[in-house]
Amino acid sequence: MSVNQLPSKKPKMSEENVKHLPSAIPLPLPEAELADVVEKSKDWALMHGAAMRSKTTFSEDSLNFAPFVLVPTAFPRKQFLKSIEIQPILNELMHKVAHSREFLTECLQETIKVDDFTGRLFNIYETVFNEGVTQPISLGLVRSDLMLEGSCKGHAPSDSTPICCWKQIEFNTIASGFGWLGPSSRAIQRYVLQELGHSDKLKNLPDNNALEGLCSGMIEAWKLYGNSNAVVLFIIEDVTYNICDQRFHEFKIREMDPQVKVIRRNLTEIGDRATLGAKKELIIDGFEVAVIYFRAGYEPGHYHSEKEWDARLLMERSLAIKSPTIHYHLAGTKKVQQVLARPGVLENFLSDPSQVERVRNIFTGLYSLDFDEVGEQAIQMAIDDPERFVLKPQREGGGNNVYGLEVREAIKRMKDSEERTAWILMERIHPPLSRGYMVRPGGSKVPEMVDMVSELGIFGVVLGDGESIWYNKQVGHMLRTKVSTADEGGVAAGLGALDSPYLID
Repeated sequence: MSVNQLPSKKPKMSEENVKHLPSAIPLPLPEAELADVVEKSKDWALMHGAAMRSKTTFSEDSLNFAPFVLVPTAFPRKQFLKSIEIQPILNELMHKVAHSREFLTECLQETIKVDDFTGRLFNIYETVFNEGVTQPISLGLVRSDLMLEGSCKGHAPSDSTPICCWKQIEFNTIASGFGWLGPSSRAIQRYVLQELGHSDKLKNLPDNNALEGLCSGMIEAWKLYGNSNAVVLFIIEDVTYNICDQRFHEFKIREMDPQVKVIRRNLTEIGDRATLGAKKELIIDGFEVAVIYFRAGYEPGHYHSEKEWDARLLMERSLAIKSPTIHYHLAGTKKVQQVLARPGVLENFLSDPSQVERVRNIFTGLYSLDFDEVGEQAIQMAIDDPERFVLKPQREGGGNNVYGLEVREAIKRMKDSEERTAWILMERIHPPLSRGYMVRPGGSKVPEMVDMVSELGIFGVVLGDGESIWYNKQVGHMLRTKVSTADEGGVAAGLGALDSPYLID
């Protein structure tokens, strides 16, 4: 998100002016000590559920530990607290955006002409609203992703604190994962610090109750539905690799409220076997569904045929409380986030001028590629200096963005085509580097130190309807870290690693 005006040109980040974060403990470690703690920490991760199924040697009966960073990564305390404090404001903003039909329609009117997937979602949205919404309550289980920025306008970082601010990358409204793996990475690194004789450092690892917080949101929605025999339905992929992150939500819900039963079905199974009852209650395999939690449905590959699209429409028509509703899903598209960054737009949703200013300050440059003056200028900027930008489509799940010199080629290919309006251009953030060890399945027993960059995700829960918000909380966080030379950083996509913030002053 950003004000939609052309930026002044940022200086290119050379090796000399790239900023570095300090290490939580002295590194490198002696080789023998490193090998010992890596071996033990891998076993610890496996035995405590910080794990995933292998994509290369898949088996339902086996797990690999999830890739993780051995020692927690430094993160400025002031900026971490700022991200925690602003999350309820962002929750409120996106809830109101999702419930503004006029705004969503205006934002997406060009995108849906050229982006078939967003167009299909929008058709469901229009159908449901024209028929009359059965369930007005929306449950947002959301995550705001951010990165530290080392060259913020108007800030002068000191030598002792080289990072001046953070900037928002995106706001996730569907399948906002790592509610389990985020807290579990903190647990791994607590174990490692203790094993290395640094128990005094544990106080700098902030508490992380993301799993309980997200599950509390689902339980609150289940209670609002008002039928103690109804279930929570997880919509899952045909093959689930990130099984622990999903199952621990299920297990935690049962632990927190033994009355609540969770079932798991994919879109095809919903299409084959789900029906609506007399009051439009969703029925699947004899269960009435109170809450639907989507962990799939955010990318075209999850919809194999019309059956899966019919299943999505059936669920949206139903009485079940959904996370997300179709309008929440659309509110998370990059195009909506880009439009929110235009001058004067935030004021339509946030009445407090100080809140508007706080949100505006976290936006980074994000530009429309529509066929207008701003779009043409953005096209030229990308051609002239492609490495300043990232090209983003309306997708979730990682692996969809275009980086570096490929931005220029992609822009040239589609600059005269309506396809370009399905994308947005985002100014690239230049985060500080950290140094550390990444531990991966099949990796070296003695990993090398590498330069890394990190992305912090802050979880929020918001529950309400188009008129009111009844439940609005920040509930935890996750940190993903990748090798500095990698563009994408998703752990589930195999490019990043679990991490947790080590707060520094």
